[in-house]
Amino acid sequence: MRYIVARIVWALVILLGTSTITFGVAFLVPGDPARVIAGPRADAETLARVRSDLALDAPVATQYARYLGRLVRGDLGRSYATREPVGTLLLRRLPATATLALAALGVAIAIGLLGATVTARFAGTWIDRTALVASLTLLSAPVFWLGMLALYYVGYRWRLLPLGGASSPRHLILPALVLGSGTGVYYARLLHTNLVEVLGQEYIRAARGRGVGPVRLLFRHALRNACLPLVTVIGLDLAALMNGVVLTETVFHWPGIGRLAFEAVLNLDVPVIMGAVLLSASLVVTASLMVDLVYRAIDPRIRLE
Repeated sequence: MRYIVARIVWALVILLGTSTITFGVAFLVPGDPARVIAGPRADAETLARVRSDLALDAPVATQYARYLGRLVRGDLGRSYATREPVGTLLLRRLPATATLALAALGVAIAIGLLGATVTARFAGTWIDRTALVASLTLLSAPVFWLGMLALYYVGYRWRLLPLGGASSPRHLILPALVLGSGTGVYYARLLHTNLVEVLGQEYIRAARGRGVGPVRLLFRHALRNACLPLVTVIGLDLAALMNGVVLTETVFHWPGIGRLAFEAVLNLDVPVIMGAVLLSASLVVTASLMVDLVYRAIDPRIRLE
């Protein structure tokens, strides 16, 4: 309990620091939210009225103090563009982002497990080297570029899947594949390295000497220990995916938090930007704490230490 309480206190400190930095950066970025809302041809009187309505004419320190006061009460403020509560906007977009994140994570884990078990079985052969080159190539490709290629060929040229949107389950397949493929090959390389190391350990040789078959040896004895570092990465990646990958959601017109944040940046909608960043930081901090607890459950040696 002392460990958990200490981590929660430290998480609150991190969230406070994140909100401070984000608030400062949002006000240092060139641009006037009042000008964006009122329009480029608005006169000085209209701009002054908009700034007064949004409390933008107050000093930055005063605005931040008011923001913290609202935050303590669970109020993230209202959007400059739509005047809707930021919490409502985030909750409305959260299911779409959660669906895409879980689907992409499922694709990544499937690719990682399949790729790692195959390449570990043929470690050092041409199959392993070919998979390494292919995985490095895929990792080096930007996600938005892969998304545009997938849209052009799979959606436009071959007409196998919809071009974008979120009106049916078929719309989920393409963005989940694009988003999960790069993460999956990273998982495959990470798990491959751990599997090769674990398969060379003494207890694996002892099990092989007792007549344990290769499939059972790989999945029952080696894979569990090799997956330990992967647990950390998956937990943090899920938090990152839940934040809404901005480029993926924008390319595929997926109505998630990432696209909401992208639109907020274009409109200089500071409350929405702050809310999205704070939600992202909360997810990462929570995922980090959960990973630590899962680690202790998987490996008794960590619990003993």
